[in-house]
Order: sequence, then C-alpha cells, then structure tokens
Amino acid sequence: MSDLTRALAPLMNRLDALFDRIEAVLPPPLPAPDWSAPAFRWRTRAGRGWLEAVKQPHRIRFEDLQGVDDQKQRIAQNTKQFVNKRSANNVLLTGARGTGKSSLVKAVLNQFAAKGLRLIEVDKDDLVHLPEIVDLIAGRRERFIIFCDDLSFESGEPGYKAMKSILDGSITGMPDNLLVYATSNRRHLMPEKMSENLETKYNADGDIHPGETTEEKVSLSERFGLWLSFYPFGQDHYLEICAHWLGEFGMSEAQIAAARGEALQWTLMRGSRSGRVAWQFARDYAGRHSKSKK
Repeated sequence: MSDLTRALAPLMNRLDALFDRIEAVLPPPLPAPDWSAPAFRWRTRAGRGWLEAVKQPHRIRFEDLQGVDDQKQRIAQNTKQFVNKRSANNVLLTGARGTGKSSLVKAVLNQFAAKGLRLIEVDKDDLVHLPEIVDLIAGRRERFIIFCDDLSFESGEPGYKAMKSILDGSITGMPDNLLVYATSNRRHLMPEKMSENLETKYNADGDIHPGETTEEKVSLSERFGLWLSFYPFGQDHYLEICAHWLGEFGMSEAQIAAARGEALQWTLMRGSRSGRVAWQFARDYAGRHSKSKK
C-alpha cells in the first residue's frame, strides 16, 4: 500500500460512513405500478406519489342500482365510447347524498374492466399530483378514469387549479386514454354565498354581467362535458331498493314483505331515505334473520 493510499484511507472510511448515514435517511424507491390491477389509489409520501394497486375493488353491478336508469344509461354510453377509443366526455355526478353517485362509478369499472378500463382514485388533497399521473399513464394501451369522490373546494385550494388545468386549461392536452369522473354534493363544486349576488352588475341596456367570483366558481364545473343529477328518494323508491338488497342477501319473498315495517322505522331513525340507508338496513335485517351469511 502506497503512502498516498494510507493517507487517504481515513478520509475514505469517513466518506463511506457518511454515505451510509445519507442512505439511511433517504426515502426508499417508489414501487412501480402493477398494471395488471383493475384499479389504483394514488398514494403520497414525503411529497412523492405512486399508484397503489387495488386487487379486489368493490364490485357492484349496474342492476344493483335502482331508480337511476337514465343516469346509468348515459354514463354507460359515455364509457362505452371511451373504451372503444371514440370521443367521450368527463363526467360530473352531483346531487343528494347516498343516491348512488359513487356506486355508479364503481359499477362502470365492474362493467368495462374486461375491456381495458382502469380506475385511479385520487383524493382531493392529492390533485396537485395530476400532472404526474398523466405522465405515468400517457401512451399506455389501457383506458383510465381518474375518480374523485365527494369533490368540493374552498377558495384558494391548490387542487382546484390543478383540476381546472388538467380538464381544459393547460397547454398540454389530456391524453386520449384518460377521463375524469367526479362526484359531489355541490353542483358547482364550491360553496356559493348570498353576498356574491351583490357582485352582479347591469348596464343601461339590461345586459347582466355576473361577478368574477361567480364566474370562477362556475368555470370548473363547466369543464365537465356530461352532468348527471341525483335526487332524494321517495318512500316507494326506498322500499324497492330495500327489497332488492334483501333479495341479494338471500331473503325470501315472504321475509322481504315482512321487513317493510322495519324498513320504514329504520329510515325514520336515520332521518333520510337513500340507497345507502336501504343497503344498510338490508345488511342489518339479513344478518338478524338469515341462518348463514351469504
């Protein structure tokens, strides 16, 4: 060993120890997407994101959704166009809670997964990562839907501008293999206040000029080409959904008829009638009256 090598040995040992310490605090490499999965969640860690495969997504069928036939037909047709590589629209599903908005999107995946459709669920707080997601899926043969559930924004949230940009506001267009399906209880995705009406101005000819705040709030929802509205259920509709799910849980016709009174009491205790409430009642009733779990 030369004199120079001996002199440098302590320095090299210190550098090795330093590198080991740096490697210990560096985040591990992000996992590669498992493209064989039918659905994904976008996950983030230390400011970086990756696609986490969902091997067993919630499987719900179109026929399980009662009383929303028009909405089913329109979203199915739009998705069929998309998976067949024809033009299709981004979809905004709005309306009363528990009426099947999210379930309808899951049913779309169940219906078209075998034809190459894939679903990517993205939380509102992670919408700033949309450009990264676009880069990951651009050029792949699968057809992707970004699913944003229960979407709403407050003024100034970064995800709002990211969503606007990806839909129809960036110099980089959306790839042909991507659509956005979003659900919300708000028609325009942002809170609307009475004070905003004061911003509306009229000129001498009677033309209306809405205030800039209102214009900004409407601008995002208008980027969705297809709007699907959902409405609160009446009593008969609610009972029909209860009967459907009781049948799915293995209840006989006689048991379903006998459950009517309890179904009505259940909705009175919950203070609402919806598909979600009907499904929850059916699970409870079937669990108490069936001999074995289906």
